[in-house]
Amino acid sequence: MKEKTIDYVLRATWMAVSKMYNEEAGKAGSTMATGFALLSIDPETGTPSTSLGPKMGMEATSLSRILKTMEDKGLILRRKNPKDGRSVLIHLTDFGREMRDYSKKVVLRFDEAVKESVSEEDLKTFIEVANTIMDLISEKKIYKEEIKLKH
Repeated sequence: MKEKTIDYVLRATWMAVSKMYNEEAGKAGSTMATGFALLSIDPETGTPSTSLGPKMGMEATSLSRILKTMEDKGLILRRKNPKDGRSVLIHLTDFGREMRDYSKKVVLRFDEAVKESVSEEDLKTFIEVANTIMDLISEKKIYKEEIKLKH
């Protein structure tokens, strides 16, 4: 293809962002997935483990693996939910809060760098386009009809 598809641009951009975040997280002995999880946990009240997966757009098995690693590294504690004994709240340890702050600084620095290089109008348009793409996907408006194979 002579022209890059929208899919290609999205995928290549996300792969570059992901690599950059993993390199930064690696400097602190962490990963992008761990940083994302830390940012998704309420630092004051904790977060129910059942709401973390949907919040992060992650499957339960992948999330379980990340939470186990985070627990082993001393970033989080699992405690019974006082409002519902059947569920578990994920709480940050002091080290977890420290790493959450680090992750937040990494994300905010990325935002600052983009905002320094992209006009407010272009950024607004980018966000509108991204939201439209997400809406098209979530409302299943792209593949209403099956694409037929020749064979």
